[in-house]
Amino acid sequence: MDILFGLLRLIAAIAIAFTAGRLISKLRLPDILGWLIAGMIMGPHALKLLSQPIIDSGWFSSVESLFECVFGLMIGTEMVFGKMKKSGPQILVTTLTESLGTFIVVSAVFAAVFYFSGVPVYLAFVLGSIALATAPAPSLSVVNSFRTEGPVTRTLIPMAALDDMVGGIVFFLVIVMVAAGTFNGGVPIGLVLLVVLLPLVLGAVMGALSGLIMRKMTDRRKVSAIMLMMLVLAWGAGALVNSALPAPVINFMLIGLSYSAVFANIISRKQLDELNDVMHPVIGFAMIVVILNLAVPLDYHLIFGAGTYTAVYIISRAIGKYGGAYFGSAVTHAPETVKKYLGFTLLPHSGVSLVFTGIAVSVLGATAPECAGIVQGTIAAAAVINEIIAVFMAKKGFEWAGELGRAGRASDK
Repeated sequence: MDILFGLLRLIAAIAIAFTAGRLISKLRLPDILGWLIAGMIMGPHALKLLSQPIIDSGWFSSVESLFECVFGLMIGTEMVFGKMKKSGPQILVTTLTESLGTFIVVSAVFAAVFYFSGVPVYLAFVLGSIALATAPAPSLSVVNSFRTEGPVTRTLIPMAALDDMVGGIVFFLVIVMVAAGTFNGGVPIGLVLLVVLLPLVLGAVMGALSGLIMRKMTDRRKVSAIMLMMLVLAWGAGALVNSALPAPVINFMLIGLSYSAVFANIISRKQLDELNDVMHPVIGFAMIVVILNLAVPLDYHLIFGAGTYTAVYIISRAIGKYGGAYFGSAVTHAPETVKKYLGFTLLPHSGVSLVFTGIAVSVLGATAPECAGIVQGTIAAAAVINEIIAVFMAKKGFEWAGELGRAGRASDK
């Protein structure tokens, strides 16, 4: 009965968020702003339609992780080798410069701030490793809502996958070193490989099987059914592994991403286009669920209590993201619009950052509770403030690049 009641609340929350998104779109703003605001209002810090017990329940985590897999389809189906082979090196280099550039800038700025504030300097690297992660859902929801198309869009979509992988590797390497330096034991180095590689392997295996089966079919409905069935199996395997870990750290978006990236390179272009047509509304629905999951834990009261550390974090991270993207685009001779505007689409942050923050706080809590408090307070407040600003700036980035509403038109030369 509790599960049924919770599901009804979730359905009501999705309907309210959808309506809020439609209303705010009338102002030529991204739907996601409506979803974010509605999520915060319906979360445990306001109206409690989605209360903390619901958010913490196993069924809610299962539903949300399944939709993360579905959301990953949007990225993976764009990673067709034939489309990426020309821009692949440019995307890889730019991902590394914007990710590692953000880590360096945020770490350096906080190292100076903490040195003069008497806070352990190693904490600067923890904040830097959290800062480099980009939450792809907000920017990609703008792509979906405004039907963007062009060099910035084509660069951003595959970068969303690579950015998560780089972020996971850097964060867990930093946490391993911090844990080893603060108390005996620490986080096993194998966790880095587990978190980053296992979701990719699970998705790729299922994607290969799915692609080989679908390639032999001609019926559109059967192709869609096989694709969804195998995706659910991949999600189930990830959920099983996640339940066996001390902390649930498997990235389900990476499972959906690698699953769809593999089958997209096996089936025909016609089959892929038909699947995309069928899955477009499903992915749109999945986006709402994923964004709600990002928004409901956010406490809007933190906006009023944000301090110096939060301001420094938001500003230094924005400089690192924009500067790193600009530098990478310049050295790889990317189109001018990519060089100027890609950085704005990389500012959304909350989803992955909140997961990383929870892990960092659990590692630091036992031996350095004051440091854990600084990390938690800084990132939580930044997540609320940055997400609203970042979604608006992501939309402006696509607008300034001239890519709004261009999906379906002739591709750029």
